[in-house]
Amino acid sequence: MTYGETRLGILGGGQLGRMLLQAGIDLNLYTLILDPDADAPCKSLCHEFYQGSFADFSTVYNFGKKCDVLTIEIEHVNVEALFKLEAEGVRVYPNPEAIRIIQDKGLQKEFYQQHQIPTADFRLVANRVEVEQNQDFLPVFQKLRRFGYDGRGVTRLATAEDITKGFDEPSVLEKLVPFEKEIAVIAARNARGEVSCFPVVELSFHPEHNLVDYLFSPANISPAIEQAAQDLATQVIQAFDMVGLLAVEMFLTPAGELLVNEVAPRPHNSGHHTYKANYTSQFEQHLRAILNLPLGNTGLHSAAVMLNLLGEAGFSGEAQYEGADAALAVSGVTIHLYGKKYTRPFRKMGHLTITAPTVAEARQKAEHVRNLVKVKA
Repeated sequence: MTYGETRLGILGGGQLGRMLLQAGIDLNLYTLILDPDADAPCKSLCHEFYQGSFADFSTVYNFGKKCDVLTIEIEHVNVEALFKLEAEGVRVYPNPEAIRIIQDKGLQKEFYQQHQIPTADFRLVANRVEVEQNQDFLPVFQKLRRFGYDGRGVTRLATAEDITKGFDEPSVLEKLVPFEKEIAVIAARNARGEVSCFPVVELSFHPEHNLVDYLFSPANISPAIEQAAQDLATQVIQAFDMVGLLAVEMFLTPAGELLVNEVAPRPHNSGHHTYKANYTSQFEQHLRAILNLPLGNTGLHSAAVMLNLLGEAGFSGEAQYEGADAALAVSGVTIHLYGKKYTRPFRKMGHLTITAPTVAEARQKAEHVRNLVKVKA
């Protein structure tokens, strides 16, 4: 790699792109961003910023032609443009075929089935009438096949009465499975085929908003489950023939079985703590992978808890932050704000990382600071 001369394009100028740019500065990369928002968080940090739609073929294609390497911070992009760019010699990571499959939760579930990757039982439906025809399969999570994101596009159907509250669109009915924990592994793979996994993290979801409430690193699991989870994540990233990062969310059942829930082919909320708690962050690792550099040390140098910082209920408008001073006065607490000008209820505006020698100590601090920082307008 010729440092300082590689033109790295990122489809997406939100918080994930912003954190990729921060890691890219260390590698002296020339960065280009495409985002539909004129005030995207990345706008002031990249070398070239373009406002435009991810869904538009010409916009994505013309942007990609300016780049040596093209990557994503969101998977809902025009894949046909990516296929054409790849055919014309642009290095597109992750590969367009993997993005095409992952964009559609139905194709994603069928992919697991075809590659003997354990996942919860499912059925595919086109509309509400077909959901009615599958009442024998309840209780389920109904997930829109396309464009679900951050908890949107997912609803629980426990009884026949719930069906009217569900989606009348192409979706996946995923059988509810009893699970002991929800865990995640971020795997990285470079163009040489080298794979490295971050330690397993444990996720706690907000019951109302279906967003990660707490993340604990390392997960409270046995060494055998840790190894099995990393092996499964490795199997999945290799099956997709992916270069870059793949976040693999899994259920751990009471019997000790691991089931892949969903994947994200990019940096992910379940890896934000790595900036402060691991020797290599997920963002640096993604860049190492797509630039075909040696993968970094993923080991932990401290335990961590990560909290999402969400916009307060009842507040919409220009963001105002309260309580940050009090939180930062606690040893081991860091705040990472995403540069979003406007807040709305439950919008991701930043995160807190709390590090300590043990998860128990980090969690104790997290409980103390979680209600200190408020995002209002």
